[in-house]
This record gives sequence, structure tokens and C-alpha cells, in this order.
Amino acid sequence: MVRDDARPTLRPYQRAAIDAVLTARRRGVRRMVVCLPTGAGKTVIFSELARLARRPVLVLAHRRELITQAHDKLCRALGDEGAVGVEQGDTTASPHARVVVASIRSLRPERLARLIADRPASSERTTAGGSSGMGGFGLVVYDECHHAAAADNKRVLRALGAFDPDWSGTLLGLTATTARGDGRGLDEVFQEIVYTRSIGRMVSDGYLAPLRGYRIATAADLRGVSLTRGDLQLDELAEAIDIQERNALVARSIQELARDRRTIAFCVTVAHARNLARALNTIGVPAGIVYGQMKPEARRRTLADFRAGRLSAVTNVGVLTEGFDDPGVSCIAMARPTRSSGLYAQCVGRGTRPAPGKPDCVVLDFADLGDLSLVTLPSLAGLPRDLDLAGTHLDRAEHALSAIWQRFPGFEIPPGEITLGEIQRRAAAFDPLQMRPDPEISAISPNGWESLGSRGLALHVCWSRRDARAGTLTEILVLDQGGPGQGGRGRGKRWRVTVADREVARFSRIAEAVEAVDHEVRRRGRQAAGSARPGAPWRREAVPDQLSDALSALNPSRLACSHGEALRLLTWAAYGPGHA
Repeated sequence: MVRDDARPTLRPYQRAAIDAVLTARRRGVRRMVVCLPTGAGKTVIFSELARLARRPVLVLAHRRELITQAHDKLCRALGDEGAVGVEQGDTTASPHARVVVASIRSLRPERLARLIADRPASSERTTAGGSSGMGGFGLVVYDECHHAAAADNKRVLRALGAFDPDWSGTLLGLTATTARGDGRGLDEVFQEIVYTRSIGRMVSDGYLAPLRGYRIATAADLRGVSLTRGDLQLDELAEAIDIQERNALVARSIQELARDRRTIAFCVTVAHARNLARALNTIGVPAGIVYGQMKPEARRRTLADFRAGRLSAVTNVGVLTEGFDDPGVSCIAMARPTRSSGLYAQCVGRGTRPAPGKPDCVVLDFADLGDLSLVTLPSLAGLPRDLDLAGTHLDRAEHALSAIWQRFPGFEIPPGEITLGEIQRRAAAFDPLQMRPDPEISAISPNGWESLGSRGLALHVCWSRRDARAGTLTEILVLDQGGPGQGGRGRGKRWRVTVADREVARFSRIAEAVEAVDHEVRRRGRQAAGSARPGAPWRREAVPDQLSDALSALNPSRLACSHGEALRLLTWAAYGPGHA
């Protein structure tokens, strides 16, 4: 027996996640996902749901460590060890077990059929609101459910009835990432993500350890590495990065930047992990290795030595991305580059659990040569991927950049490696009035086009003498509609031309758009053509009161010396970068 008072106390967000699951089920959602960072206590959440459930519960997991963790926490939540059974390898669950924790790989058709047959229909109803007219399991929990879309895993879910239109149960998936390495989406299995919470929010609320980052440049060349299913091809990647010079650099970086921190290094192959462990041991950093095909007893012994501090570092291949719970880990070395934000988040999550005396977790990113868009600690938080945090806490960098963008709307961070300090220095000197169109545009157009940075260009024109006498200017914009986050950069007719806020045309190249506008300006006559020139008299006139008031209303407010400057500042504020 387990004492009832041993049940863990739910944190507010854990209670919110449980409420979201119950509410979604009452709305008729049968297959749902809760997405929370590593260390958020997903096992605690489904253990409480299992305690509330009135019908049998099945927990599906992939790794031995996950199965052990789930079993222990479920026993605590239910207050009865006998109520929780395990179905894995030679171990079978009692037909009287209220909750079964199963290895999904062990659930061959006949074994799964037995588990279902052992749990006949009941007259009760499930807490989540489904009817109980069917037998089997009323709640199916899929831990690390980003694996669910794989064919054999869907076979198990199909056999449980999860895809049947009259299924009365609930399928709950839990994961730290909704992304799969092969690009297949969770929407193949699940209907809705009912609750999510970011790493940044968890850190700011004090539930996860703060993250500090370093970027270390290497001479390894990734330009010959191809892509497979959206990520780097493993054999080619190993050939490019498992070299003596890079392994020595990674080892020295761990020695110098991690110091007394217990470190997990993520590698690309077993050979890479062995070579990196050898490099660490050579310079006096005690290191071990764990990998999937390792004998369980040898793996347990290595991890026990790591937890006890007899090993300062562990190199691994895929094993510790899931189900490894060691709050004492406070450095993550990403010795394997990846394009998968899901994989990266899982790796970093091994160091985010708080522990007594642990101020933060250091993350080491190794920047190899090449132009691939790889995930880094800054990019995980939506910051520029090439930002060198240089030991700055990630949340502080977020706040600093947020303040910069609020103070200097439209300020763009130049591409390439850059530090937070350099960004702050450039932002302090930033002036939209100093922005100039691309030389290609200046070479083909005599008109006073105004730069909107990466968003495009603007031009102001008086179409007629009447407009000139009235001081009426028409605003023409050439805006990029295929920028980051809009899913179409570089494809199709991305440049949208508007005249007085009305779209008139689209073009594939910005130069084509500029030439078309210039042609229309010339066609309208000498008045229009003259007003569009950089030296047009109206540009030097005093700032109209209406524009002066609009500049004062900006945050921060701006001052202009002329009509032309005022229009440029207001157009930048309305359409510059950050206002897509």
C-alpha cells in the first residue's frame, strides 16, 4: 500500500491542464493533446486523471525509464500499488489492475486483445464524460505522443477503438513537442491541442531552471550534408562532425564553460559518442556513454555513476531525449546539430528541472560552417538563431530585445553571428531616415523611393496640380507578402503593390514592381513625375500639424524637420519590419 498523503500536490498549471482535458471531453473531443516542456510534470497530470477515471486506464510508453516513472507516480496517485500493473516483455499485468502501464512495442495483437478482454463493460461512466457501453479502457494515455503517427503505433490505437466513431473512451497524448522528425503531424491521430505552456513561461513562473547559452564556432563543414525528412542525414552528418578537432573543441568547451556542472552531450552516432567521451576523458573530464543497444545493466550502472558524481559528463545517442529524469543535470552540450525544434527542445529539457543549489542550466551550441537553418537556444525562444548569448540568460535576452523593438519599431537585426551587446549598440544608433533602397532600385528608378527595410518600399506622389495645391499626397507601397512566418518567401508573386491602401497588382520581383509604378507615374504627366522625385519641393516644406500630431502619438514619439521626413517616419512606423 501507498499512503494517500504521498500523492503529489498539483501545481496551478497542472490543475489547469486537467480542467482543459475534462472540458474538451465534455465538448465531444475524444483524442486530445497536452503539450508541456520537459520537467513540467506531465506524469503527475495523467496520474491524477487516472485517479479520477471510473473505467480502466491504459498508459502507453516507449522506453523502460518512462514505464518505471509512470508506474511509481501512478501508485502514489492511486494510493495502491496493487491497482497498477505493467505490461512489458515477460511482465504481464493482473486482470484486476485498474491501471496498466504498457510498452507499446510489446502490444502485439494477441496481447492487446487479452488486456481488452480482461476489462469488460461496466455500468459506470468515465469522468471525462464518455459513456461506458463498451468494454476495454476508458482512458488511454499516450506518453511522448509525438511518436503516435508511426504506423505500428496507430495500429495499437486502432485496435483500442480510438478511431471508431462510437468509441466512448478518451485518448490523451502528452508531449514536450508537437513536431516529428519525419514531418508527419499529430493531426493524423489527435483532434485538438487542449493545453500548452511554453518553456519561457515556465521559467518566468519559477517552475523550470533558467537557461544560459553559449555559441561556439567550429571549423566542421556542413555544406555537403543533405536533408532527409527535414533534418540532417545522419551518416553524412557524422562524417562531417565526428572529427578529432571538433571533438576536442567540444570537450574543451565543456571543461571551460560547464566547469563543475554535470553535463549531458547529445551526439549523432554511437561512434561519435565514444569519440567525444574519449576526448573528455583525455583532458581529465570523467565521462561515460549510453546508447540504445547498450545492455540495460551497463546503462543503469553508467547513469548511477553520473548521478553520484563519479562521472562529470555522459555522451549519448538518442537515449536521454525522453524519460530521463535527473534534476542535477545543469549543462547540455548540443554536439549534434539539428533542424528539428522538437528534438532540440527535448534535449535541452534534460537540464531544465530545478534542483537545490542549481542556479540555471548552461546550453552549449556548436556553430558549424554552412548555411543550413539549424535550431539554437535563441531560436527556440523566437530570437535570431545566430545570436550569441555569451552566457546571458535566455529570458533576459528576450526582455532586452523586446525593449529594443518597442523603443525602435522596425529595427532589424543583421544576419550572421552577433552578440546582444552589439545589437543594443546598433539599435541605439538606429535611424529609419538613414535607410536607403537597395542599389538595384536606385539604379533603375529616378524617383524618391523610401526603404521599409525587409518589408519593401514606399513612394509618395501628387497626381495632379489640384492635389499639389491641396497638399494631397498619394501613398504607393510595394510590400513583401512572402516574408518569414507567411509560408511563401521566394515563391510566386510575392510583391504586392497598393495605391492609397488598394491593391492594384502583384509581381514576382521587386524591380518589376518598381518599374511598373514608375511607368504609371510617368504616364500621369509632368506634375506626378516631378512630385515623385527625391528633390520635389514638397519634401522640404514644414511638417503639417496633422503629421506632427501623428508623430507625437508614436511610441516613442518622433520629431521631423520637414514634410518628407515626417511621411517617411510615419510610413516606417506603419509598414516597416515588425508590422507584417
